[in-house]
Amino acid sequence: MSQNKNVLPPFNIAADGWCGEALHAASPNFDARPADAGIDLLVIHNISLPPGQFGGAFITDLFTNRLDCDAHPYFDRLRALRVSAHFLIRRDGAVMQFVSANDRAWHAGLSSFGGRERCNDFSIGIELEGSDFEPFAAPQYRMLAALTHALQNRYPLTDVAGHEHVAAGRKTDPGPFFDWARYRRALNAYASPAFAGSILRFPKFA
Repeated sequence: MSQNKNVLPPFNIAADGWCGEALHAASPNFDARPADAGIDLLVIHNISLPPGQFGGAFITDLFTNRLDCDAHPYFDRLRALRVSAHFLIRRDGAVMQFVSANDRAWHAGLSSFGGRERCNDFSIGIELEGSDFEPFAAPQYRMLAALTHALQNRYPLTDVAGHEHVAAGRKTDPGPFFDWARYRRALNAYASPAFAGSILRFPKFA
């Protein structure tokens, strides 16, 4: 996929919830959403395995239940963990998809938003390869905006929040180095009279 900053990435979400332009690594860690659940929330996370280290296959292995928990001392605590996200955006901007956006990925855990519990029921989870302790990479904002735009054209998204907002006190990601204003500006680059998506509500401080 071109990283030319003058060309907007052409992401599209098909009716089956898969993005044809993303790399696919199907996770078993999903199930069906409740029949009456709308998909109106985007949840932004960060992840690195081991913490603070980037690259490699450990994140993919975690989401597909293939992580060698003897490969690093930190992984011992992950042995029983069964998690996933719909998407992962690597430091270089590469986009991976693990679960159809039509289905419920196991990304938010115990959570609530707008008076509703169980955010997994009505949200799409996007992981950014990163941590709470250093800035995210420029290609990640660009690809996050492109992916958000594509998801808006497929689903009636109304809000975007961090994991820290839907699981306050339990989670801190995407953390203080995620630039919400930069994300908003990148997303605004897609605005046009022909844009069918709604305008997302951002966290109040963003």
